[in-house]
Amino acid sequence: MSLFKQLLIAICLFLVVAFTGSFMVSLESSRTQYVNQLRSHAQDAATALALSLTPNIDDPAMTELLVSSIFDSGYYASIRVINLSDGKTLVERSGIPVDTRVPQWFVKLIGLEPAGGDAIVSRGWEQAARVEVVSHPMFALAKLWQSALGSLAWLLICGVVSAILGALLLRRQLKPLDYMVQQSHAIARREFLSLPQLPRTPELRRVVQAMNQMVEKLKALFQEQAERSEKLRTESYQDNLTGLANRRYFEMQLNARVSNPEQASSGYLLLLRVQDLAGLNQRLGGQRTDELLKAVGEQLSRECARYPETQNLVTRIRGGEFAVLAPGMMREEALQLAQHLDIALASLHATGATDVASVAAIGLAPFVHGDTPQAVLGLADQALAQAESQGDSRWVCVDHSALVDVGDDQHAWHSLLDLALEQRRFRLYFQPVVASQDTQLVLHYKVLSRLIDDQGQSVAAGRFLPWLQRFGWTARLDRLMLELVLEQMDDHEESLALNLSSASLDDPQALNALLDLLRSHSNLGPRLTLEIGEEQLPEQAMLEDLTRRLRSLGFSLSLQHFGGRFSMIGNLARLGLAYLKIDGSYMRAIDQESDKRLFIEAIQRAAHSIDLPLIAEQVETEGELTVIREMGVYGVQGRLVGEPKPWE
Repeated sequence: MSLFKQLLIAICLFLVVAFTGSFMVSLESSRTQYVNQLRSHAQDAATALALSLTPNIDDPAMTELLVSSIFDSGYYASIRVINLSDGKTLVERSGIPVDTRVPQWFVKLIGLEPAGGDAIVSRGWEQAARVEVVSHPMFALAKLWQSALGSLAWLLICGVVSAILGALLLRRQLKPLDYMVQQSHAIARREFLSLPQLPRTPELRRVVQAMNQMVEKLKALFQEQAERSEKLRTESYQDNLTGLANRRYFEMQLNARVSNPEQASSGYLLLLRVQDLAGLNQRLGGQRTDELLKAVGEQLSRECARYPETQNLVTRIRGGEFAVLAPGMMREEALQLAQHLDIALASLHATGATDVASVAAIGLAPFVHGDTPQAVLGLADQALAQAESQGDSRWVCVDHSALVDVGDDQHAWHSLLDLALEQRRFRLYFQPVVASQDTQLVLHYKVLSRLIDDQGQSVAAGRFLPWLQRFGWTARLDRLMLELVLEQMDDHEESLALNLSSASLDDPQALNALLDLLRSHSNLGPRLTLEIGEEQLPEQAMLEDLTRRLRSLGFSLSLQHFGGRFSMIGNLARLGLAYLKIDGSYMRAIDQESDKRLFIEAIQRAAHSIDLPLIAEQVETEGELTVIREMGVYGVQGRLVGEPKPWE
């Protein structure tokens, strides 16, 4: 029973006991008073009747008349006149009083007995008769019953009013306790809430102050860990001069894009080189050369912002050399990007800085899944060398024989994907996510999609997802995948994780349709977690609203491919995520690269402070798994622990 109910019941019991005791004391006092009144009433009537009978005791008719007049004028049980000489009754009147509506149990409870009185009738100096009068108690009982009803009504009114006022007062006074419960639940969801207004009650005030202090301490600890993680990320993967990502980050992303079948897709690599950097240093000075490189980086970021494929993939890899990785980009878009960059760099000369276009060259090289990073870089270097050697144009795009494939036919992809979405020609593959300390313990299964082409072959998501994004059909795939997953969960008991795209999050109609579908399957909430890729995260307010809506339906949310935006880790405390998946590029060769280990350890400490489980993606070697276990990372996903495959 809650404290509120206990206190409310205690107040009601106190009122009942207090009013009952008061009523009993008042009743006993009234009872004694009524007994005395009945006795006095009977004695007065006997005395008056005796005086009236003294001159008329020998007249039977007058005696009876006087007795009747006294009996009819009062509340008496009986009146008798007894002859003292022989003990015979001369006159007697008795009767039953009218019904006073007093319950019999109340009569027995009160126990009010009739009271009597007597007097002597004289004949001269001789005692002739004795008058006996008995007063009936029913009228006193009627008054006591009415008094009891009035007291009971007053008790009920006071009880109801006291209960209402007590309930309001208790609810107000105990409201901080309810908020403290919310604080505890929020901490369990990795959120930090503080009660701004302290209660006036000293005891509750001290408890709330202690709770707020603990929450602020946890929040400060997490913020400190988050800032340390961001500092390590900046030191390890960010170029100090331009603020772009550095070569180490570029190599990690390039390796992940061409090797991971779930992320890999065809695309383009752009290299931009500012030539004769040493000569520029001599002619312009170190400070102006640095400003030039900053301007080139800003212009590069500005032009690449038009293409979502290049998000977080603009890097400075060395000296005056910049690289842009654009997975999913078409040849026409790559050529357009190069042209725009050529024009933008020429515009820097118009500002009076220096003729950057005359010293900058751009090389474009395509890549596909299965290429090695060295081959892609070699092809891009070849394009860059051609651009530097020719004089009419400062950019070159080389061809790749592997790209000459029916897969690049936009019309063919449009027809294939449209038909596949209509006919639900997608197959679910499931990759186990296991505990790092016990790889036999499956935490959940990651749901992956495979397209079934016209030949009945399975096509990995990395090949068809860029086309879906280009056609604007990603939300359709999300809806279809969710339907297939919910159907699958009816036949299996395993916990699953399904990815949602930004197209569904940005479209309120599509998002509401997904939420309605989840609402109709709310019983599956504990076994289904929805994931959002870091590169597709909406703004913070929208993300928090989505988390609240999913939580109200019984489902949870998590982030995957996390790594490029660690600056937002301080906001994770308000989301209440189920877990956080670290991008596989940070796990690749972590047993050989100490900077990655330091970085992930910092993230692990920050996540541990808010009890947020970390899961490592794309773990492929025993050495990587060993380091992950040593760092205390919660879960592991990758080909080392399980390949994606359909249910048997």
